[in-house]
Amino acid sequence: MLKQHLQFKLSQKLSPQQIQLMKLIQLPTQAFEQRLKQELEENPALEGGKDKTEEYDSEFDNNDDYNDNETINAEDINVDEYLSDDEIPDYRTQTNNYSSDDEEKTMPYAAGTSFTQHLINQLNTYRLTDEERDIAEFLVGSVDESGYIRRSLTDIMDDLAFTQNVYTEESKIKDVLKIVHQLDPAGVGARNLQECLSIQLHRKEKTPDTELAIDIIDKAFEQFTKKHYQKLIQKFDISETQLKDAISEIEHLNPKPGGSYSGNNRIVEHIVPDFAIKIVDGELELTLNGRNAPELHVSREYNNMLKGYKEAKDKSKSQKDAVVFIKQKLDAAKWFIEAIKQRQQTLFVTMSAIMHYQKEYFLTGDERNLKPMILKDIADEINMDVSTVSRVANSKYVDTPYGTKLIKEFFSESMKNDQGEDVSTKEIKKILETVIEEEDKKKPLTDEILAGILKEKGYPIARRTVAKYREQLDIPVARLRKKI
Repeated sequence: MLKQHLQFKLSQKLSPQQIQLMKLIQLPTQAFEQRLKQELEENPALEGGKDKTEEYDSEFDNNDDYNDNETINAEDINVDEYLSDDEIPDYRTQTNNYSSDDEEKTMPYAAGTSFTQHLINQLNTYRLTDEERDIAEFLVGSVDESGYIRRSLTDIMDDLAFTQNVYTEESKIKDVLKIVHQLDPAGVGARNLQECLSIQLHRKEKTPDTELAIDIIDKAFEQFTKKHYQKLIQKFDISETQLKDAISEIEHLNPKPGGSYSGNNRIVEHIVPDFAIKIVDGELELTLNGRNAPELHVSREYNNMLKGYKEAKDKSKSQKDAVVFIKQKLDAAKWFIEAIKQRQQTLFVTMSAIMHYQKEYFLTGDERNLKPMILKDIADEINMDVSTVSRVANSKYVDTPYGTKLIKEFFSESMKNDQGEDVSTKEIKKILETVIEEEDKKKPLTDEILAGILKEKGYPIARRTVAKYREQLDIPVARLRKKI
């Protein structure tokens, strides 16, 4: 049965300009520069830098909400609004106070030989049959960035048959794999950590320590990884000193031989701080990276086009179509310039609030001085939405006297100490880290003992919470921290 009824609904929608602003705010400096470049390429009415000639002065009606989908008639456009010269444009009063040190300096990357090609070049020094070379090159091509071949010989044999038309046996692949194991860096082509360490030890000069280390890796790898030192001493009938020297040999090996190849073509990611905090006369001083404050203005050519349209007595259809297009581009340029200004202001206001909230930390650099701080604390301080603060904190860095820090690292939850005061979980983690660093490595402290120590220091937290913080700090359990 069909029914008709009226329903009133109140809803909020973000305008295209608000969405644009939110997207701009969350971009870090380098991504923002890419977005700016894209907008300059797509909108001919928008230009960057200073112009020595007279510029377009934007006096737009704020109630004129620009929408790509709406129909615009040339007769409805008040050209005078776009040609007003009553005020001095902002760009004329801007000054560039940035020194040459603030200029972007790019570093060229040297073209080098890839890791795979480096290994293939070494194969050229070996006498191999055509079949052996095909297998060797396939094995080298299966080596990952860490230097391992993480595939079974059965899979490799099948792939050789299907993709290379090379029909062989596992025994033949094993023989060729031994040749690959002779390549540099030592340990490359290993199928697991045990084989990697064993290859490196066998290539070292034979001494009592290296021979014992080889026996440990080849015959008692599981006891070694679990640090069952007493079992190793009994198994090999050795002293604690001998075991210690052998373990020292193993600790000097490289568990990821692929990472040691300096000629690979990995591009190093450079972090560009979005803010800088300095201590001047005992007070904190915040600056926004100058690359976040570009100089933008509207194209003078578009200004002249509008003048030509206004002065024309007989307006053709093509002129009317052109002025509609011009208005759309001018509106888009105006909104983008306004969004850039709002982005600068939002970034600065938010980071300023964070800086003053954590003033004690920024003056000392001691993480124990970090106050508990969540997104809502800053949002309430600056009267903005939590999502806005989150966008500012996400993927952005600040240059401090103590190094470049990720902004979201300053946020942490709170816990109460035995005095009933709120303390940051980061403070507790720092104390936990310090206690573990100072422990006797022969008898590492268990999570239960660590919980007791923290309780004595005034932080009553449960053992499972200690375990959680320890894992977040990437610190292994007590048994795996043991040393002899």
